[in-house]
Amino acid sequence: MRLADLLDRGCLLNPNGVAFTDGARSLTYVETRRAADRIAHRLRALGLDSRSVVAVCSPNHLLTFVAVLGILRAGCLWLPINARNGRDEIAHALVSHEARFAFYHSSLSQLLGDLLPQVDGLAGTAVIDGDGDDTLSRWIAEGDDSPLDLDQDPDDVVAIRSTGGTTGPSKGVMITSRNYATLFASFLSCAAMPASPVHLAAAPLSHAAGTLCFLTLAYGGVNVVLPKAVPEDILASIERHRVTHLFLPPTLIYMLLSSPQIRSHDYGSLRCLVYAGAPMSVDRLQEALAVFGPVFVQGFGQAEAPFFCTCLSAAEHLVDPTSEAVKRLASCGRATPFSRVAIMDDGGRLLADGEVGEVVVRGDIVMKGYYRNPEATAEVSRFGWHHTGDIGYRDEEGYFYIVDRKRDLIISGGFNIAPAEIERVLWSHPAVQDCVVIGVPDERWGEAIKAVVELKPGATVSEAELQAICSERLGSMKKPRTVEFWPELPRSPVGKVLKREIRARFWSSSNRAI
Repeated sequence: MRLADLLDRGCLLNPNGVAFTDGARSLTYVETRRAADRIAHRLRALGLDSRSVVAVCSPNHLLTFVAVLGILRAGCLWLPINARNGRDEIAHALVSHEARFAFYHSSLSQLLGDLLPQVDGLAGTAVIDGDGDDTLSRWIAEGDDSPLDLDQDPDDVVAIRSTGGTTGPSKGVMITSRNYATLFASFLSCAAMPASPVHLAAAPLSHAAGTLCFLTLAYGGVNVVLPKAVPEDILASIERHRVTHLFLPPTLIYMLLSSPQIRSHDYGSLRCLVYAGAPMSVDRLQEALAVFGPVFVQGFGQAEAPFFCTCLSAAEHLVDPTSEAVKRLASCGRATPFSRVAIMDDGGRLLADGEVGEVVVRGDIVMKGYYRNPEATAEVSRFGWHHTGDIGYRDEEGYFYIVDRKRDLIISGGFNIAPAEIERVLWSHPAVQDCVVIGVPDERWGEAIKAVVELKPGATVSEAELQAICSERLGSMKKPRTVEFWPELPRSPVGKVLKREIRARFWSSSNRAI
C-alpha cells in the first residue's frame, strides 16, 4: 500500500464527491487528484526524488493536505511541521532533516523569510494560500496532471515526523508505508468506518487529524477543514456537516464541555470521537459520554509508534459507573491486534500483570528509526523492543494504565514539550541562576508548563519578562504558564537539582504523576 493509493481509491468510489471543504470552497476527488498530480510533476521537475524531504508548515487550510498528497505522489518524504512551533524549532526541523522544498502559509512569511535562506540545498518554496506566482493555487491551476506511478517498497520511508524532544532538540522519526498500513489496520480493528464518512479536521493536520484524512479519503468521504479549533465552531460544524469522525486531544474536549453552546447542537451523526495524546480525566470523560453518546475511542501511541498501539474502544467505554469496571476508563485500553505491548524493567525483563515498569512495543507500527541518528535509534530499541518512555502497568484483563513518565517530557494540550529547551532559554537570562521546567496538573491542558526559578544574588526579573523571551524564542505553545521564584532549588549531595522532588510537590494530591 502507498499512501497516494488511498486518494485513488476514493476517486473510484466517489469521483465527483467532495474530498475537502472549508465550508466556503470545496474540492472534489477528481479535482484533488488532478491537483496532487500537478504538484507531484512540479516537484519532480525541480529535481526532487524519493530521498528529498519536503516540508509543510501551515495551520489548517483547504489546500494544506492537498500539498501533502502532492508530495506523496511525487515519491518525496513528507515533513510535517506544526505551525505553532517557535522559530528555533522550525529552523531545527528544516536544517537537521535537510528539507529540499517547503510549502508554507502566508501567516508564517515573516518568520520563515529569515530562516529559509539558511537551509542548504533548498530548491524552492510555495505559499499554500493566496493566488500569486509562487502559490499552490497557481501550481494546481496548470501543468501536467497525468498520474505518476512510482515504485515504492512497503518499507520505504514516506514521512519524517518530529518528536517533541526530551533532553535535547527533536529527532526525526522515519515512518514507512508499512507503519501507516499497520496504523490504519489497528484503527479499523477498533472503530469501523461508514460507507461515506465525514471527518472534521479541527486539530492540526500535521498530527492525528491528518491520519484520519487518509482513512476518510480511502472510503470516499468528506474532510471538513477548520482553520482554527474554536469550540463553538467545532460544535456547530458537527451538526452542520453531519460529522461522523473527529479527533481531539483531551484539552479540546474539556473546552467543548465548558462552552455555553454545548447543549445547543445535535451530535447524533457522530460515530467515532477519537482522543489521544494525554491521559483524560475520568470525570470529564463520563461527562463527555453523557453529552456526545457512546462514540469515544482512545488510542495510545507516539511519533515513533503512531496513534494506535493500544485502544479503548467505544464499547469498552460503556460501563456502569457504580461497578468495578469503571476503573478501565482511566486506562489507555488493550493492545491492538497488530502490536505487541508489554511492561519491562530496566534490565530488559518483561513484567507480570500489576507490576510497574516501562511500556514497550513491538510490531510493524514501530518506526524504521530516527533520521540520521543511529545512536538514538539503538538506545530506544534496547532488548528488541521500542521503549516509549511511559511508566505503567497492565492489569489482569489486559488493560494498560500510564502512571508516570520516564523522560522529562511534558504533554500539554496533546503536544509533546521538552523542558530542556525551555530551561536553556531561561538560563540565557542574566538574572537566572538555575531553573527547572515541569508539567503541573491543569484541568484544561492536562499538564501546564511551570518554571521554578532560582535567581542570582541581588538579581531581579519579572514573570512576564521570562515568559516573553520563551514565547519569542520557542513560540507561545512553549511559554511557561506560570513562573515561581524560589530562594533555592532542592539539590542532591552532589549538587544536582532534584526535579522529581519539585514535581512531587505539585502532584502529591493526584493518583498519578502525569
